[in-house]
Order: sequence, then structure tokens, then C-alpha cells
Amino acid sequence: MEHAQQYKANSSAQNEQAKPNFFTRLGQVKVGVIPLPLYLTLAAIVFLAAYFSKLPSDMIGGFAVIMVLGILLGDIGLRVPILKEIGGPAILAIFVPSILVFLNVFNPPIMEAVTQLMKESNFLYFYISCLVAGSILGMNRTVLVKGFVRMFVPLVVGTLASVGAGLLVGMLFGYTPYHTFFFIIVPIIGGGIGEGILPLSIAYSAILGEPASTYVSQMIPAAIIGNMVAIICAGLLKRLGEKKPHLTGNGMLIKSGADNEILSAQEEEKKIDFALMGSGLLLACCFFILGGLLSKFVGIPGAIIMIIAATVVKYAQVLPRNMEHGAFHMYKFISTSLTWPLMVGLGMLYVPLTDVVKVISPGYILVCASVVLAMVGSGYFIARYMNMHPVESAIVTGCHSGLGGTGDVAILSASNRMGMMPFAQISTRLGGAATVIAATLLMKFFS
Repeated sequence: MEHAQQYKANSSAQNEQAKPNFFTRLGQVKVGVIPLPLYLTLAAIVFLAAYFSKLPSDMIGGFAVIMVLGILLGDIGLRVPILKEIGGPAILAIFVPSILVFLNVFNPPIMEAVTQLMKESNFLYFYISCLVAGSILGMNRTVLVKGFVRMFVPLVVGTLASVGAGLLVGMLFGYTPYHTFFFIIVPIIGGGIGEGILPLSIAYSAILGEPASTYVSQMIPAAIIGNMVAIICAGLLKRLGEKKPHLTGNGMLIKSGADNEILSAQEEEKKIDFALMGSGLLLACCFFILGGLLSKFVGIPGAIIMIIAATVVKYAQVLPRNMEHGAFHMYKFISTSLTWPLMVGLGMLYVPLTDVVKVISPGYILVCASVVLAMVGSGYFIARYMNMHPVESAIVTGCHSGLGGTGDVAILSASNRMGMMPFAQISTRLGGAATVIAATLLMKFFS
């Protein structure tokens, strides 16, 4: 009896020890990758410094503010049901700070620090340089060449159809063809915010003379609405494939299975080398500087020359592979760690809420939807002539109207076809880059 009571007492003590206490459980809750107590401590430091006007008005203070907010809003956007399926982190990271600025929640030290980082220190251009150079140089050359050949016809047909549909619906709702094309259609099919809208805003600024922020606030709503529609279409296409199996390859694009070679040619796992990441940073900066230098002589905005130069260098295999890997890893670090903080900076300074409200209307939403539906529909119907499965062809073509790499993930996850990421990247990156270049040349011609 005594042994039984002793055993029961020992078991009870062990259970109490095994059961985590409140503070242990609290430490297991994370905001992004940061434990909640540590996050609250860091956030308190930043905002107390701002409250007592001790926040540095430079890159240090600016990064602290946008990272504290970006990590929180990005994490919430990834957790909220439905919202997480339609680009929630980008939506919250852009529009919540914009609302807070509109309500005068941020005091002058916070606004000064973020302004110094985003405008005076050109963090926006730095981000663009790393993203463009690293994403293009990091692509597998086989995927770049053969994937583009495979996707060329659906991309071209889908782009033409989306432009035609967008212009038609835009005119029905009273938008001029000029505004519809450059400020609604192009942002949707331009490859996302980082790879599309931001280079476009710089190019538009160079041609039209207004600050880049003016154009960012006009284009971001179209990109986000287009991404929402593309994700909804992907989910509906998945259901269509389940009901009509003859229309889908269950993740295979080509009926003959010829896309296996492209899918198997995805980049092998590259070991991270921090010294090479430094060289990748130098490459990104030099591509940006080269664009600015050549723009003086050829009359094309530097951001566009940067895209062209990176693509040519990758195709010609000019750089050593390890240098390309360094640029790729720098891109992955920047895009993984600083995308949502960048969105916060954009929301605070470049997306005035009053301007966004003026832009969005029922007609505006229908124009955005028509662009995406035309893109997806073209991919679906062109499949029969390209020996492709209609569902997969429509999904991959629809990635051209998604929100960049984030949009690709959301679209493919909504359709449960993540294995098609190489094709989605071709559709988004090369289709987006071609759109940005073409739009810039056309604006220069019409301006």
C-alpha cells in the first residue's frame, strides 16, 4: 500500500514537472521566428525610444520600426484564415501602416526614421537591386531556356488577351486606355510588387517626372486585387480537375510528360557561403549602377536595363556559378527577412489611404478581375493546341497575374500543385520582366 502511494506521489510530481508552466508556454508562442516575450521586449524598446524622442533618425531607427511592424503584420497575415490564402501578409503590411499614418498614430520621430531609411538611404532601390539580380541569376539555365520556350505561347496569348479584356472593360467603366493599361493592367501582370511595381514606379518617375511614390500608390491596389482573383481561380480550377479528371495532369503540365526534364532541372541545394553573399551584394549594386550608367546613353530607365543585363548575363553564363549562388542567397535573405518590413515602409510613405480609396471602385475591381480571368482562360483554351493539360496550363498562366513569388506560392498552394513552381517562376519572372520593359518603352513612346 505504501509502495502504491509512493508511486502515485512520484507520478504526480513527474507530471507537474513535465507540464510546462505559464512562462514556458508563453515562450513557445512566436511572432515570426521570435519568441513572444522577446518580441514584446524589442517592440517596447523601439516605441519607448520613439515616445521619448530618442529613436535614431537614420537607418538604425528606420529598420527597427519597419521590422517590428513587418514581422508582426506578416505573421498575422500568415495565420488568419482566408486572408492567408490571398496574400494576407502583403495586404496587412501595406494597408495597416497606411491606416495608422492616416489616423496620426505614428509620432514624428517614427516618421522621420522611416523616411530617412526609405527615401534618403534608398532602401527601396537596394531591395529592388538584390531582388532582380538574385532572382534572375539564381534561376537554373535549363529552366530559364526550356521553360520559357514551353511557356512562350501561353504567356504571349494570355498577355494579349488580358490586355484586350482589361482595355475593353476599362472603357466600359469610363477609364481611358492609357490609364487602364499603365496603371491597372501592367501592375497586375508585371510580376508583383518587388519585381514589377517598384521598378515600374522608378521608370514612370524617370519618364513623367513625378516622384515614384505617386505611382506606387496608384498601382499596388490593382496588383493585390489581381492576386486575389488569381488565387480564387486556382482553387476553382483544382475543383474542376477533381470533377473532370480528363482535364488535369495532377501537377503535370505536358501530356507527354516532357516537362519532367524541366522539373528535374530545378536548382540543386546550394550551400550558403557568407563571403559569396557579400559578392552577391556587390553584383546587385553594380547591376543597378550599370543600369543608371547606360540609361544616360540609351534613354531607357536604369531599372529596366538592370533586368535586361541580369538576364543576358545569366543566359550567356558569363559569371562563375558560385558568384551566381552568392547573388541568389543574398536575394533569398533579403526577400525572406525584409519583404514585409519593406511593405510597411511603403504603406507608411508611398500608399496614402485617401489616394487608395479614390482609386478603388466597383468598376476598378471588375477591370482587375477581367484581366486575370482573360489570362487564366487563355491558358486553359490554348492548352489543347500545345499538348498541355488545360487545368495546369490555366494555373501556370494565371501565375503571370499573381503577386510575384508570394503570389506563386499562394496560387499553387490553393490548387495543390506546388511541384509546378519552376513553370510558375517562368511565368512570373520572365513574363513580368517582359511586361515591365514593354510598358516602359510604350510609356516613353506615348509621353
